[in-house]
Amino acid sequence: MLLTEGCGMRGSEGKAVAKEVPADTIPEADFTPNAAAMADSILKTMTLEEKAAQVLIPALYASDDFFTLRAVGQYAREGIGGIMLLKGDTASAKQISDSLRLLSRVRPFVAIDAEWGLGMRLKDAPRYPFNSELGAEATEEGMFGNGATVGAQCRELGIDMVLGPVVDVATRDSYMGKRSYGDNPERVSDLAIAYAKGLESQGVISVAKHFPGHGAAVGDSHRGKPVIYRNLHELDSIDLYPFRRYIAEGLTAVMVGHLGVAAVDPELRPAAVSAPVIRDLLRGDLGFEGLVLTDAMGMEGSERSGAVEALKAGTDVVLAPVNTRKELEAIVAAVRAGELDEAELDRHVYRILLCKMLREA
Repeated sequence: MLLTEGCGMRGSEGKAVAKEVPADTIPEADFTPNAAAMADSILKTMTLEEKAAQVLIPALYASDDFFTLRAVGQYAREGIGGIMLLKGDTASAKQISDSLRLLSRVRPFVAIDAEWGLGMRLKDAPRYPFNSELGAEATEEGMFGNGATVGAQCRELGIDMVLGPVVDVATRDSYMGKRSYGDNPERVSDLAIAYAKGLESQGVISVAKHFPGHGAAVGDSHRGKPVIYRNLHELDSIDLYPFRRYIAEGLTAVMVGHLGVAAVDPELRPAAVSAPVIRDLLRGDLGFEGLVLTDAMGMEGSERSGAVEALKAGTDVVLAPVNTRKELEAIVAAVRAGELDEAELDRHVYRILLCKMLREA
């Protein structure tokens, strides 16, 4: 199978690069007893502070300047769970990921937004067309090939988590239009899942976003909290459909957005800190047992919610906190005060460690 012109990787001259990718390279999910035993063993050795650090993934620009590399060293000493790379270049991304892994006692996650390839964040990485630019000729085979190629590029740079695919069902003229695969739930599911499988065929975690669906939202959650007023039937048949498909395929992680969802949480809490959205809908109704991440907590849509609120709602990973040190201290204080059950924190950390140990193989 070959990447098509409509969804193939673009080389330096803007031409599509064809790549043969066998479909049978997709691995089955393998939560092996060895990985589980390793995760459990590590968890038992961790202090409360180390466990609190594991759930936090701060954001850093992919730059090799002194201040960034100093922050990497500090995060490693604190046992932070990983980093999210922002804009920069590939050489710096590689240096940051290598340094963090070398200095960390527990393998860290290195995550990046690569919804349509690393060129979305790294200026010298190969570029792909926006998701909205994929025409009718885009195929599942081609998207799997794209995902596998991007996954291989990630592995070369030490990146093991892609904050994508976007599975939001959106019209082209909406806020999510450029980032969405379209307004047909089945088409969105087919292309997004193929891309996710391609990533995971290379050992890179895919993260479907933005649960429970950003497509119907009017507005940008970076600037405020959009509210979705669809009824439960509409949510189920449109917005939740791709997430159900993604979960049924056994893929790894889901990001929860900073969205008010009136039909699920009448109090309109941001979904990333809403127990009705995460515990009841995502975990309960949809049966998702994988890794749950917040969207970046510095976004205005979070309404200044904190890591403790996110963990209590059922989130495993708190992405891009505004102040990592303060959030670490807040988690520790909440456990010591009985506000957050340490057994609950352990469940989040165990799920994180299990994902990491599976990638040590």
